[in-house]
Amino acid sequence: MNTALPALAVRAELAGLDASAPPQQTDIDGWLIRLSPGKAKRSRCINALRQGTLPLDELLARCQRAFDAAGLPLAVRVTPWSQPPDLDERLAAKGWAAFDAADVMVLETLAPQPAPAALQALDAPAYAALVGTLRGSSASAIAAHAERIAKAPVAYQGFALNDAQGQLLACGQMVVAGDLVGLYDIASAVPRQGHGERLCRALLALARQQGATQAYLQVGSDNAVAQRLYGRLGFVFAYRYHYRSPETELV
Repeated sequence: MNTALPALAVRAELAGLDASAPPQQTDIDGWLIRLSPGKAKRSRCINALRQGTLPLDELLARCQRAFDAAGLPLAVRVTPWSQPPDLDERLAAKGWAAFDAADVMVLETLAPQPAPAALQALDAPAYAALVGTLRGSSASAIAAHAERIAKAPVAYQGFALNDAQGQLLACGQMVVAGDLVGLYDIASAVPRQGHGERLCRALLALARQQGATQAYLQVGSDNAVAQRLYGRLGFVFAYRYHYRSPETELV
């Protein structure tokens, strides 16, 4: 195994936390609590970053009250770094089902790319509306998405790839933080025509022009089509995370 991957995996996890940070977040005894009403689960979940002083049941009860007050179902995002280290096993023992597994993939070296395809830059509201429409998101979820990416601690950059007549082919966003770029919300308006790959190549070329030398992204563990696309771009598996919740309707 390439010994550079673990360090890059940690960087990808930390960068992903910054990129997905909503305004509605707080800390409860070392756990990062996110309470955005948006569609993305990573913006409305618990990230168990540190082991605090409270017993697990009391900590979960405090988190439950926070999610109840926000009108959101409680969910815990479980990663290889979650604390306490046996958190996944303890939640499973409570009967909390696991769901929505995702793979984080990384690209160790951004190679020079040919001149990228022309991209249309979009402001946060326009981008959230575009990708939300493609995904069938509600108006409230689209508004929450726009708020989150506009107010994230790292600069938002969202783009559309259009044909010669101005019709949408694909859209996506990237977050460049120093020498690391993350690709997010890659969506194709015309599936299986190669437009998603063209968009990703254009984003990576643009990110390299902005100083990025490495990249990461997140993709559903069961999304073999997208994983093959990212593999063609040079991305490799780094780690997997999933969610657990006592709410059966989330599973």
